[in-house]
Amino acid sequence: MIQPKSLFLLAFDVDGVLTDGSLYYGPQGEAYKCFSARDGMGISLARLAGFKTAIITGRISDMVKRRAADLGIDYIYQGVENKLIALQSLCRQIGIEVSQVAYMGDDINDMAVLKACQYSGAPADACKEVRKIASWVSTYPGGKGAVREWIEYLLRQEKRWERVLQQYEDYRSDVRQ
Repeated sequence: MIQPKSLFLLAFDVDGVLTDGSLYYGPQGEAYKCFSARDGMGISLARLAGFKTAIITGRISDMVKRRAADLGIDYIYQGVENKLIALQSLCRQIGIEVSQVAYMGDDINDMAVLKACQYSGAPADACKEVRKIASWVSTYPGGKGAVREWIEYLLRQEKRWERVLQQYEDYRSDVRQ
């Protein structure tokens, strides 16, 4: 169990975590990815709770950049060969310890980060090696609500869930008026 109020940053891989890992190519060579609105809501709730958010991915994609902007992701690292080095650099930049980071990944290129972070998550369909070392494994596959389920779990563990629900309701009430 994590200690209340100890986390500062939630970080995510993209392919296989925020997406189902599928890549679609159009006739002109353009690539497409499918993101879950449910996961997007989870990220919005995490931000409402005060968490900073980051994407650390090995691929480079304009779609990831756009999705990150849509969700207000604070930090985005694309084309990363060593995700742990990227995360350590980000932590130094913002003045936190890696122990204040929760990371969700799904494949062997995420394992070093998963081991280094205080709290790690994996989608249900992550590779066996990742599921074995992750602190928590979702009941949902990547791109299908795994991130949302993990964030809700973290918010509950950190005793932030009820407050976030109230803040969201208050915000929705203000918007309706």
